[in-house]
Amino acid sequence: MNWIKKNLPGILVCLAIAIPAWLLGKALPVIGGAVFAILFGMVITLFWEDKQGAASGIKWSSKYILQTAVVLLGFGMDLQVVVKTGRQSLPIIICTISTSLLLAWLLHKSLNIPGKISTLIGVGSSICGGSAIAATAPVIDADDDEVAQAISVIFFFNVLAAILFPIFGKLLGFDQTSGTSFGIFAGTAINDTSSVTAAAATWDSMFHLGSQTLDKAVTVKLTRTLAIIPITLALGYFTAKKEQRGNSFSLKRAFPAFILYFVLASLITTFALANGVNANVFLPLKELSKFMIVMAMAAIGLNSNIVKLVKSGAKPLLLGASCWAGITAVSLLLQRLMGLW
Repeated sequence: MNWIKKNLPGILVCLAIAIPAWLLGKALPVIGGAVFAILFGMVITLFWEDKQGAASGIKWSSKYILQTAVVLLGFGMDLQVVVKTGRQSLPIIICTISTSLLLAWLLHKSLNIPGKISTLIGVGSSICGGSAIAATAPVIDADDDEVAQAISVIFFFNVLAAILFPIFGKLLGFDQTSGTSFGIFAGTAINDTSSVTAAAATWDSMFHLGSQTLDKAVTVKLTRTLAIIPITLALGYFTAKKEQRGNSFSLKRAFPAFILYFVLASLITTFALANGVNANVFLPLKELSKFMIVMAMAAIGLNSNIVKLVKSGAKPLLLGASCWAGITAVSLLLQRLMGLW
């Protein structure tokens, strides 16, 4: 009862922000509900100075609702389909992820960008945008300002990619009779699912390809999303080792339970689908996961200082641009070497 009294007001505030943000995200998927929720939260917190009654619930939402959302993401993973159809793009995926993480580390060192923001932007750029940031933030103990900064940077380049990549692909001479080459390009070089979908659907529409490009791009993107598992486990291990004191190394701290539950959810989905369960059974859980991410982003927005983010935005934006350019160049180069483009 005490927990409800302490946390319910803040949870309800996050829910009230999440509902219109979710609806707007549905209407404008390139932007997405998570970005709207962060923006709404940031604006509200400028005028709402005394959050004492809601502070606990807001903090709880930014942590535990976010972790639950990541677990539920696992119910969108059919590992058999990913392994079967992702082989062609796997070398590109591994190289683009490695490129982004390396660039993030180098710029963190050379430009003195805070390590956690660098990690979040590097992971978000290389894997799957907001979902990867959502999974990584609790593992490295990133604060709400850092999460908001990373989400904002990723959002900016998502929108640019959705608009520019179909034009870019046409100028580069991608195959216009099949969606394979541009689908692989979009799936490996664009970080967020909404922008991958938008760019691929635009290519299909431009050249009357039905859903060829979209199907390929989404499959490649799904394969990339699996990288959340090894990367978050590795980050958890190194974070725990870095912060250990004496013999205080904790296996639980190194391998956060919610990531292991995410893996379990993926395995449950794979086993169920392999035994004839209809994939539509998992759709409500996938939608709930997306809504909970929006709700957690509302909490993060409420705990963020928009003035501070604007003042510190130049270096993270440069980092995001570098990761984006690096991933795009590596994706194009490898497709050329592999004869896919």
